[in-house]
Formats: sequence, C-alpha cells, structure tokens
Amino acid sequence: MRIKICGITMPEQGRAIAALGANALGFICVPQSPRYVTPAQIQAVGAELPETVARVGVFMNETIAAIGEIAKVAGLTSIQLHGNESTEDCDRLRELLPGVELIKAFRIRTIEDLDYTQIYEPHVDWLLLDAYHPTLGGGTGKTLDWQTLQTFRPKKPWLLAGGLTPQNVREALTLIQPQGIDLSSGVENQPGDKNLDLVQQLFQQVSDRIA
Repeated sequence: MRIKICGITMPEQGRAIAALGANALGFICVPQSPRYVTPAQIQAVGAELPETVARVGVFMNETIAAIGEIAKVAGLTSIQLHGNESTEDCDRLRELLPGVELIKAFRIRTIEDLDYTQIYEPHVDWLLLDAYHPTLGGGTGKTLDWQTLQTFRPKKPWLLAGGLTPQNVREALTLIQPQGIDLSSGVENQPGDKNLDLVQQLFQQVSDRIA
C-alpha cells in the first residue's frame, strides 16, 4: 500500500516521516496554500530522502509549462493534479515529463462524481479521491462518505484522502480497499507542521497493510 503524507515543508520532518515508513511525500505547489513550498524547498527536502520515496508535487490549475519547469527544478517524481485539469492536459504533461507519474485528484460530492473518474483512467497512473469543499482544494480535514465507495473499482490504482487520521484510518480501510492513503491535516500540529507522534501512530495502525 502507498502511504502518502502531504503538505511537507521541513526537511527534517520529511526525512523523519520517510524513516517511519512513508513511501510518498507530497509538496504543495499552490501559492495560495498555507502549505506552499518553493521548488528550491522541495529540492532541499528531496535531497535527504531515499530514492524509493516518491516526491509528489501537488498543483491546481497551473499551466503545463510551469508544472514542467517546477518538476525539473524540484526533482519531482510524481505530479498530482488537484484542479480542473482536462484529459488533454494530462496527455500534454505525459509528453513533457515522460518519466513522471501522474495522479489526478477528484473532490467527491455525490456518488455520481465517481463516474467522472473513468474519463481520466486512460490518461493517468493513479486516481485520488478527496472530500468536496466549495472553496478549498484539499487539506480540509473533511471525510468522504466511505460507504458510497464500497463498490468503487477503477481500472487504475487509487488513493483515499480526505479527513483521514490515525484514529479513523482502520475504519476506512475496513470498509474500502484503496491501493493507497493520503494524509495531511490529520497528522499536523498546524498547516505545514507535521506531528511526528501522530505519523508514528498512523503507521502503527496500518503496519499490517504495508507491502
């Protein structure tokens, strides 16, 4: 299972979280976010990580050219698109960054929103389901209705996000079987400052599911 901790801002925390077992770290490349980090900051964190840990840049409605430039400077291995990006945008990124993994995030409001994810399956490597918020793109602490996801069986692997914490993650994974989970606010002291005790508790809860 992929365990992604998102909103990393500090090199020492990134290193510690990877040592605890995270196999993907997320970096927010959206300037309006309180968890925003520059490409140079991402590169500094990445320099202290094992090569096996994915470095995921999270973008929202950014230009393809800007994503490509940031990915190269920051040393990203994955791009997560969290806005209104089209399938054509995904294809253009694939051409621009052929060795970089693509993740498309969806903010799920109703069960009908799940059908929309199928359109993107041929164009990306992973899907990510997050809770809907009318103004915020992620990191809201809101959970999805996990019951509605019990029949979700996409053709691509997918990550569950949205309000996960060490206290509720086992309940979520009992109901549904994503190939990965993505946490941010659920293991934080405040935006961008991770609580390493909570991260450790998370790994204790999911240790039997990490491949």
